[in-house]
Amino acid sequence: MPKASDIILKQAEQLRERINFHNRKYYVDDSPEISDAEFDKLFGQLLDLEEQYPELVSADSPSQRVGSKLSKKFENQPHRIPMLSLQKVTTAEEFAAFDKRVSEGLESDTAIEYFVEPKLDGLAVELIYRNGLFETGLTRGDGSTGENITPNLRTIKTIPLRLSDVCASKYPLLEVRGEVIMRKSDFLKLNETLRANNQTTLANSRNGAAGSLRQLDSKITASRPLLFYAYGISDKELKGIDSQRAAIDLLISEGFKINEQARSAVGKNKVEKTFEMLTKKRPTLNYEIDGMVIKVNNFEQQTILGQIARAPRWAVAWKFEAEQAETILMDVEFSVGRTGVVTPVAKLKPVQVSRVTVSSASLHNEDEIRALDIRIGDTVVIQRAGEVIPDVIEVLLEHRPKNSKPIIFPTKCPSCGKAIKRPKGEAAYRCQNFSCPAQVAGRLIYFASKAGVDIDGLGEKLAGQLCQKNLVNDPADIYFLKKDDLLPLDLMADKRAENLLAAIDKSRRAELPKIIAALGIIGVGETAAKILAAEFTDFDKLLNSKQARLETIAGIGPVIAENILAFFSNKSHRRLIDKLKKGGVKFLPYKLKSKAGKLLGKTFVITGTLSKPRPYFKKLIEDNGGKVTGSVSSSTNYLLCGSEPGSKEAKARKLGVEVIGEDRFKALLT
Repeated sequence: MPKASDIILKQAEQLRERINFHNRKYYVDDSPEISDAEFDKLFGQLLDLEEQYPELVSADSPSQRVGSKLSKKFENQPHRIPMLSLQKVTTAEEFAAFDKRVSEGLESDTAIEYFVEPKLDGLAVELIYRNGLFETGLTRGDGSTGENITPNLRTIKTIPLRLSDVCASKYPLLEVRGEVIMRKSDFLKLNETLRANNQTTLANSRNGAAGSLRQLDSKITASRPLLFYAYGISDKELKGIDSQRAAIDLLISEGFKINEQARSAVGKNKVEKTFEMLTKKRPTLNYEIDGMVIKVNNFEQQTILGQIARAPRWAVAWKFEAEQAETILMDVEFSVGRTGVVTPVAKLKPVQVSRVTVSSASLHNEDEIRALDIRIGDTVVIQRAGEVIPDVIEVLLEHRPKNSKPIIFPTKCPSCGKAIKRPKGEAAYRCQNFSCPAQVAGRLIYFASKAGVDIDGLGEKLAGQLCQKNLVNDPADIYFLKKDDLLPLDLMADKRAENLLAAIDKSRRAELPKIIAALGIIGVGETAAKILAAEFTDFDKLLNSKQARLETIAGIGPVIAENILAFFSNKSHRRLIDKLKKGGVKFLPYKLKSKAGKLLGKTFVITGTLSKPRPYFKKLIEDNGGKVTGSVSSSTNYLLCGSEPGSKEAKARKLGVEVIGEDRFKALLT
């Protein structure tokens, strides 16, 4: 093939610049300057050149947005900085309480400056730019680890493939976070096209965006009308970027699409008025939103406020009131969960709520049924908040038919037939049979899930078969399965059985946080499991821990501490742990990934005005192996105290925590 001359190289570069310019005018600025036909002509010229001279093709070329070859699967990749979830409020009173906590945490008497924006109903992703080039794109995943969907994200026109030279030079690594959405109008057009081609239509625009992004064939993603709205950056210590507002300004200058409703709001009252305004605007917007995100604007203040186990203390999502609908209660079924709780589930005449067809709703427990005076045949009001199963919130008694039937709670477990009991002080009935098939299946599914020890191939259907055939009576039994046990099962061939046994064997060496989470202790999910593993490092130490010790761990608290103690004091659970060990589960010590240093294992709290911003001292502590928390407790080793320290100093002295100034702090580092 001929080699491109300097003239051809320059021509290709000019075409790329013109196409990128018009892409931005059309998709980001919503102000196109040329017709679609003219744009297609430019794009065709570039494709012709790149086909004739393949060396012209680069990762940031607009031609790379058309999709690539079919992928076999998405690989998991950790986020350098976790993508935290947000705490939620639903009323002005709840937001006022959040604002009060922020003011107290900052020890501030002045109005807090917030940055607010609509909470888009799409899929959160992270874009990683290295030396100005879009290198990797990840889903949020579990917050710590996401799926690498880079080829699919490359197809989205509102994602720049290259940043400016100035930005690349100043920020060699830039991680941009935002939401991928499908506009209402685009969603309707797409469904019309799918319907015309006799293809399955999409349920709603959010599912449309998420499903389009998770296509293994990125050419399908390229055909879908997706938009990326940037809402921030991951690293809060970039030079010259000291606030959310500054981060947004940087993203705007680099060609990212930012929601037009995003703005600063100083003080609680201004935030409340902005929320009221957004609520009124919601029906007229061409995209789905389910609330407003509110962030403390200043990054240093964010650092001071810190975070709890899974969410920052400096941000909150103010959700809109849930949508409601009327329908008829046709029947009630009772399900049994992995903890033995018997839950009444309302079977409804299908109805649309929040653009989703609903046929089931939660009735919670017997007390709730009595309080509502609900009967089979009643017309009821259901409410759907977020993506969870709806609740029945009201019975329309004026529509009650004469043949309505009262709901009678079972006296025996619907799964195993054994008697169920309502423990004193609890609202729920529980099946006390630890070997109950529904509980066993539920525990097994959770144990093998990605949140647990992650056994690939052991899903709900297979777990049900294993329990029905009495091959598994608790999660430990999977480690004693043999190939001959598996082959008689439905759709189980030699290769699938071998792959499953290999996955089970791999799970024997799962990291300690995975094993702790897999046990199913109430309140101990992935985040709390990681905290416990890092704190104790050895499983037997956790197994024999005391409540007083557990309550001092940031992110655990008294309720979870009680649940942990109750779990490990249960003889059945102890037998399960022994059986797991006999089955070859290693319970390997957890290797801390924190840096070694002179402050290793020491916990600091920072307060008052110091000679440099708090992030400087926080980074210094962490670089030397220490940890910084937001509040003083008996587990705090040092309170680094500047001028005007506030109440934290008094609390530290009361608890006997050593209070140090900057000179003493420097001495600790030498």
